[in-house]
Amino acid sequence: MMWAAVVVVALGFLVVLEVAARHYGQPGPITNQAKEVIFAPKSGPLLYASMALMMVVLTWRQRAIVIAAAVGIDIAFFLIRWAVDAKMMFGNGALWVILACVVIAFTRRTGQERVLLLKGVGLGLLLVAGRKTGDAWLLITSKTRPTVLDQYVATADHALGNPSWLVGRFVKSTGPIGAHILDYVYIQLAVAAVIVALYQLRNVSTERRFPAHHLVRTFLVIGLLGPAFYMIFPVVGPIFAYGADGGHWAVANVWPNSASISVPHHMPFNEITPRNCMPSLHTAWATTIFIHSRKGPKALRIAGAFWWIATLGATLGFGYHYGTDIIAGVVFALTIEAALRSLARGWDRSGALLVAYGAAIFTAFLLSYRYLSMTMAQHPWIFGPLLMLATFSVIHYFIRTTKQWEPQPVPVRKLEPQAGPQPELV
Repeated sequence: MMWAAVVVVALGFLVVLEVAARHYGQPGPITNQAKEVIFAPKSGPLLYASMALMMVVLTWRQRAIVIAAAVGIDIAFFLIRWAVDAKMMFGNGALWVILACVVIAFTRRTGQERVLLLKGVGLGLLLVAGRKTGDAWLLITSKTRPTVLDQYVATADHALGNPSWLVGRFVKSTGPIGAHILDYVYIQLAVAAVIVALYQLRNVSTERRFPAHHLVRTFLVIGLLGPAFYMIFPVVGPIFAYGADGGHWAVANVWPNSASISVPHHMPFNEITPRNCMPSLHTAWATTIFIHSRKGPKALRIAGAFWWIATLGATLGFGYHYGTDIIAGVVFALTIEAALRSLARGWDRSGALLVAYGAAIFTAFLLSYRYLSMTMAQHPWIFGPLLMLATFSVIHYFIRTTKQWEPQPVPVRKLEPQAGPQPELV
């Protein structure tokens, strides 16, 4: 029933976004996804990552067949596109295989096996749909929010020492190599999430069931709820509001060279640039990858830490986010993660308090950025530590509470030698 409800809600949400996008003269998520059955996909790695998620429910023999079919279909598409000089991209084969598994589930499977295969397909398609809905959300924010709050956020960012300006100059000094590495990390964040999720779901094919909680759940919920705050708190980012990418809409072309304090105001901006900064969802997603990689082997833990640090470097160094967006993204991620863990294990007082505390800190951040930004900039040695202390308090509260939720090892009682005569060995 829960999976059926998720499917119904997801389809309804996609239809609403499709209608909204059509209202502004653009194709919506359903149309864009349908095009990728034939035309070149936007992201081939994402489609293969989605197929990999689906394959957690398959046996090794079935996985080999699925991979061979997907690659074969992509080779055929490659040859056709090469012959007609069309745009080159792979991924159609993966999408075809996912859709074929839907047909197989209804025609060749029954009972629990059908349900399990449909869950796997749903997991893969939700990841793809999440990307498409995100694109639609970005279009809607740019069309419906003619003014942005960047001046307020940039002013409040002085309390943190303007980290985007500092990291931006550092990334610029590393040259094209450093920029290319960070850009790849930033773009392929969903693929990194799939790698961690595949480790968590590695036993699904043998146990024939999914774990109560895993990374994909948090990843999708963050993508579903996060854009709502884009509408409440529209921000375009320093590279647009204070950099060359903003054109004549920018306050000045000063990023990442210098930052100054001025009385903040609402500022009009173009209808093209997404208002997708507050909170930083890339930071939120990278934080969940880091959290879920902690239970894996050493190589996975190192990769999770690297992806988190590199994502922070990319979001700040490319001028996509302010420091205030980053800490808001961390708190947002921990709050969502705590809520989903509580839902999986059953709500209790500790879980409710943790979620309430995270939500309160997140709300306080948004209100302070909007109404106390000038005061924060004028007293950075007070508000800077306060912002970081609030962030670290959520992190500490999350670690302490979730550690208590872990199953405790049962102590082994040692048998004491009995007094008196012992039987002799024969």
